[in-house]
Amino acid sequence: MTDLGGFHDHVARVDLSSGDVQYEGVDDEDAKKYIGARGLGVKYVFDQGPDVDPMGPDNLLAFMNGPLTGTQVTMSGRIAICTKSPLTNTVTDSHHGGWSGARLKWAGFDGLLFEGQADEPVYAYVEDGEVELRDASHLWGTGVHETRDELEEEVDGAYGKNLSIMAIGQAGENGVRYACIINEDDRASGRGGTGCVMGSKNLKAVVVKSTTKMPKPADPETFKTGHKQAMEVIQESEVTAPNEGGLSVYGTNVLMNVTEEMDGLPTRNGRFTSTASEADESPDEPNIDAERVSGENVRENILVNEPTCHSCPVACKKEVEVDVTHKGEDMNVRMESYEYESAWALGPNSMNDARDEIALMIDQCNDLGMDTIEAGNMLAMAMEMTEEGHVEEGIDWGDPEQMIDMLERIAHREDDLAETLGEGAARIADAYDAHDCRLDVKGQTIAAYDPRCMKGMGIAFATSNRGACHLRGYTPAAEILGIPEKVDPYEWEGKAELTATFQDMHSISDSFDICKFNAFAEGIEEYVLQYNGMTGLDVSEEELMQAGERVWNLERYYNNLVGFDGSDDDLPDRFVEGREDAVPGQGGSEGELVELDQMKEAYYEHRGWVDGVVTDDKLEELDIDVGPGTGVSLGDSAAPADD
Repeated sequence: MTDLGGFHDHVARVDLSSGDVQYEGVDDEDAKKYIGARGLGVKYVFDQGPDVDPMGPDNLLAFMNGPLTGTQVTMSGRIAICTKSPLTNTVTDSHHGGWSGARLKWAGFDGLLFEGQADEPVYAYVEDGEVELRDASHLWGTGVHETRDELEEEVDGAYGKNLSIMAIGQAGENGVRYACIINEDDRASGRGGTGCVMGSKNLKAVVVKSTTKMPKPADPETFKTGHKQAMEVIQESEVTAPNEGGLSVYGTNVLMNVTEEMDGLPTRNGRFTSTASEADESPDEPNIDAERVSGENVRENILVNEPTCHSCPVACKKEVEVDVTHKGEDMNVRMESYEYESAWALGPNSMNDARDEIALMIDQCNDLGMDTIEAGNMLAMAMEMTEEGHVEEGIDWGDPEQMIDMLERIAHREDDLAETLGEGAARIADAYDAHDCRLDVKGQTIAAYDPRCMKGMGIAFATSNRGACHLRGYTPAAEILGIPEKVDPYEWEGKAELTATFQDMHSISDSFDICKFNAFAEGIEEYVLQYNGMTGLDVSEEELMQAGERVWNLERYYNNLVGFDGSDDDLPDRFVEGREDAVPGQGGSEGELVELDQMKEAYYEHRGWVDGVVTDDKLEELDIDVGPGTGVSLGDSAAPADD
């Protein structure tokens, strides 16, 4: 039991197999050591044991708040969903914004732990500290948007006012390994296949109805000081200050033109480092222009609204409205929001710059409940596989009609190719002998930052605990934006240490749970003041940083127990120096490749690991109790294509 501020000391453990719901407190020591949200959720998953089938009844699906969730802290509306990933076989946590986390906190919960498998589809209804399982058979087979509309009427609430609905679509129901969970604001817990796990449990939705009961800080004066300081630095940052031209004006897609201009935008399934370099190398082929799908273009032409999440002054979401004709049918689409990673994966990486059709595809993925990054990258992989002759009847580069159709086919697993594309890059590569076309790390594909241009992103992709991910250690903050200081994106030396620092810092913010965008302005000083003020603790900056390191090492140790080691900390061959299939960068990145071996050596030394494995000394140093259920040898297979 814990009496820390920011916690309700109330967690529901829901056995979907029996329908039984038990309530328990939060272990005080775990709350102090792992903070909450991501950290505490991963601890629950770890204690469940790593030797579980991600799509089996023993896998735990944890919806978790942090001590700062739903408070006055800026950007504190996020929620962490933690589980073992069906895409990668690693531990994973996937977060979404909007109001879900705040409403779950206001409904009286620190977390919801789902285990088992329901015999028939159900949804969980949450209100006033209670969880009730209700029949969802009538919702099975429907998209996310129809599901949430029906549930809003059924529970007599209003999303946007007192209701949050986190649901899966057909992709989650049909076991697409990168299916995601979407809330009422089309905010997605996108990466890692959390929606696939939810579907395997026959859990269609989690509905939270609440009033606004914002938690009060245990130490009001310290919290007030920290909150004021945080607001000041957010207002002063060129990236986060409202209406200053950064995230507030153009949203995350402010980065499209930036990465294009520095030749750091993976294009044509990562064959090129920008659309301009692809055009230079292929003058006789139809070319595309990243500017057509940029934040500037979107704002000027199709922007209709700029909604925001709980307690957020930035308002990075960019709601758009487009008119699109598909197969002779005129469609009007209004959707939230036109994000950078989505626009890249369904755009330049797939050789597509049809701005309005990309908006339709983002909305389509949201309704089907499918990660836009992974889905777009699967289309790009299929396009290259078609070009290289791995498949006979595949999909052509940059054809929006074919792309729209294929997304639907994948979610419904309509044919052999679509079925395989729903399995993720590693399994596709095995099925079609197409390893030369894959852009994944540990089974999860890269995001919209080319590691040949940003070397920090190379070691961050490689060492991410949940497969390739830009959000585990966001080095572009330093390599592009100069936060906390500008570093040379092409220089590999020092990037191992920089990446580890970002990884530990993001472990903290994910465990609070607050948006990573606050890190463009706030630092450890603001974090400590707000955390101490809310909880009543008196941790130092060093102690909080160690907590972030502890979360990172617990995740890595979980993966070690599953069977992952340093050999899995790799990158696609086309990016890496010395590989036979390496494709050097072009344009401003001309000739560049990733010095991965050198960075890995420096990274492991900095982490205190041996060949990518957490040592007993490191576990002892960080006071990580391995707990029950960890009897898996390091020799066991971890390859995601083998399960």
